[in-house]
Amino acid sequence: MHDLSILITFAGSLAGALVLGLLAHRFRLSPIIGYLLAGVLVGPFTPGFVANRAVAEQFAEIGVILLLFGIGLRFHLRELIAVWRVAVPGALIQSAMTTVMLASLLRLFDWSWVSGIIMGMAISVASTVVMALVLAERRDLHAPIGHIAVGWTVVEDLLTVAVLLLLPILFGQAGQGSGEDSAFAALGLAAVKVAGLVALVVVLGKWGIPWALERIARSRLRELFTLAVLVLAVGIAVGSAEIFGVSMALGAFLAGLAVGQSEFAARAAGDAVPMRDAFAVLFFVSVGMLFDPWSLVQVPHLIAVVLVVVVVGKPLVALVTVRGLGVPMATAVPVAAAFSQVGEFSFILGSVARQLGLLNDAGWNALVVASLISLALNPTIYRWARRLSSSAPTLTPSPEHQRAPVDPNRCILVGYGPVGRIVHQLLKDRGASVTVIDLNLDAVRAMKAEGISALYGDVLRPGTLEEAGIETAGSLILSADVEDAAEIIRQVRLLNPALRVLVRCTHLRDTPELQRAGADVVAAGEAEVGVALVEAMTADQLADCEMHADQRKAVRARLYGGAR
Repeated sequence: MHDLSILITFAGSLAGALVLGLLAHRFRLSPIIGYLLAGVLVGPFTPGFVANRAVAEQFAEIGVILLLFGIGLRFHLRELIAVWRVAVPGALIQSAMTTVMLASLLRLFDWSWVSGIIMGMAISVASTVVMALVLAERRDLHAPIGHIAVGWTVVEDLLTVAVLLLLPILFGQAGQGSGEDSAFAALGLAAVKVAGLVALVVVLGKWGIPWALERIARSRLRELFTLAVLVLAVGIAVGSAEIFGVSMALGAFLAGLAVGQSEFAARAAGDAVPMRDAFAVLFFVSVGMLFDPWSLVQVPHLIAVVLVVVVVGKPLVALVTVRGLGVPMATAVPVAAAFSQVGEFSFILGSVARQLGLLNDAGWNALVVASLISLALNPTIYRWARRLSSSAPTLTPSPEHQRAPVDPNRCILVGYGPVGRIVHQLLKDRGASVTVIDLNLDAVRAMKAEGISALYGDVLRPGTLEEAGIETAGSLILSADVEDAAEIIRQVRLLNPALRVLVRCTHLRDTPELQRAGADVVAAGEAEVGVALVEAMTADQLADCEMHADQRKAVRARLYGGAR
């Protein structure tokens, strides 16, 4: 029965998120609103089906791990180091000022300074999940805006871990009488553990992980590589929490950074994306399950105060802080808007404070409702901020912020077998810029040694073609007989409608489906062999090249049944 409840929770949560996410999209709202409402509907405070929240939270944790792992994969250490100058002081200043702001306002409602400060700390932390999804929607996640915002949240995570360590020591029964010594000891031990974790991840990323992934990749079994990615993401995340005392989200991010330094980054990202998206949705469902509609009537004043600080006060503080640190207004505005929400760590910190008697039921309900509303509003606020920053007359967007135009001379070639080598050489002879995607690790290494732009990855996995730059390429050539080629063509057409797609297949019977999917040219092995044989047989009968060309065209028209 327990196993059945797990499956029912999983199926019911995903189904509700699917239906309400689609409805939200229909009404031009962010799907996140639909996911949150799905959590409200399956939660304990509304009639009808009630999902198991503990189970939903476990699934949601997997989504958070995979999401942070994916972000780490696309980050480079030099990019992260570059934003520390803004991220560290920015997170410290914004957290402190937001905490003081809310604590001061809550004093007007007879709250103690301790409870107000705890509440302020809780809302000063942003949801990395929401931030990543919102930034990715506007293609800002791997631009300077995203680098600053994600680096900022990493610092916030470390601050929250320190607060979570200190609360039981300072306010728990065991800590009474020796709180100050215990606090310094706990912080010192935490700093040593974090340093140890970072050192371990650096070592693993440089030697251990590439060595292991190379041996798994040589098996040519996709499921084993996918399993290895899961083990790395979840294993390092859980190990970070259990051994080093940091959050699993931070551990997953560091795991992604480690794998991202290797040549397996693109393939690992492709394997993690499908699982990440499904489980990340459950994060919002689990948040929605916390919402008690009666709290809107019971503590409306508290909800209003907390919400105003989150949606207005915190972004303004972040904006002033970022501008004060020398960041241009065009970047500062969207970075500040990205922080107009609270998330996963807010609930963890709030629940610990509630257990210690530092936060009452009214405060908890206000935190949950304000979080829910801010999470729903954040995508709209961010889109508004991006439009505002883009219309600024002084804005000079960086290349990452602009969608680069399609380059007709750029080609992505999938497969570097005998056919792929011939195509690549012909394209290079004509001065084309070619990026090759192949699943043969040795071939990719050999190409890179020759100075050829090559990417090791599985073209069937989402993200691989994006990594190769499909959005700005002029043409895509599938020189290998790729499984599910029609679906690949449909996907790349969405990413780049102007793309010219040329596909190779073995059998003539496969050509209609590829043409319907959007292929401009289909070359079937059966047909091309026939054309070559006819041309060889009639070589002495046709007088000139033009007659040969007309014959080839006529034969292909009969074989392919129309335009290729």
